[in-house]
Amino acid sequence: MAKNQPEKYATFWKEFGMVMKEGVVEDFSNKDKIASLLRFTTNKSDNATQTATLECYVKSMQKDQKAIYYITAETYEAAKGSPHLEIFNQKDIEVLLLSDRVDEWMVSNFGEFEGTPFKSVAKGDLEDLDSKEEKQEKQEIAKDFEKVIVDMQKILDTQVKEIKVSSRLSESPSCLVADENEMGGNMERIMKSLGQDVPDTKPILEINPKHPLVEKLKTKVDEDLVHVLFDQAVLSEGGQLPDPAEFVKRMNKLIK
Repeated sequence: MAKNQPEKYATFWKEFGMVMKEGVVEDFSNKDKIASLLRFTTNKSDNATQTATLECYVKSMQKDQKAIYYITAETYEAAKGSPHLEIFNQKDIEVLLLSDRVDEWMVSNFGEFEGTPFKSVAKGDLEDLDSKEEKQEKQEIAKDFEKVIVDMQKILDTQVKEIKVSSRLSESPSCLVADENEMGGNMERIMKSLGQDVPDTKPILEINPKHPLVEKLKTKVDEDLVHVLFDQAVLSEGGQLPDPAEFVKRMNKLIK
């Protein structure tokens, strides 16, 4: 039905898609068969309707693309607007937008599809996306920001593990990233909502060196601005601030 009667299958998927995704977790021995029946929305989709298949994704992968990229979020809108997608949109690379609660468990059980691994766009490095020239440019910029990053790290020492010049960002000033093998922010929030214990880890803060707010730090590492960059990154990934009023105060100081 999925191939021969796509309209009927679309109706079926709308009703039972969540159950199919759960099947990847609960029926691991048949996950490859189930995988071909799954439907997704991507950063190239016009809306939240899940119509894209993994087969089509793999066939349309760019030359030398090494992974099936995905992002998880609480809503389609949050995933679609995530700053983590900026480099992928710029390079016209497709990313699966996963916003169903079961998606976190589903994608962690996949591992790979037809030999191609899954990779979160919000975890680890993305150096495989950079050309030789882009890598060289990033290294030079990182050297230029060494002192800025050291001073920022002192200010955010209790909140972040590390601060890096970003390869992900082209428009936003900052974003949060998890280490490759650590729990991402969305999964952490889901686990906490279920009353589960969550490992005490710190995120990595990535900054966009070409953004005007970040460029200001080269003149003076303003503490309020550093905190605002971190808080904006928390909000943009769907997190909550422990003290929203303090964030507003800092924003008001900066726009005076």
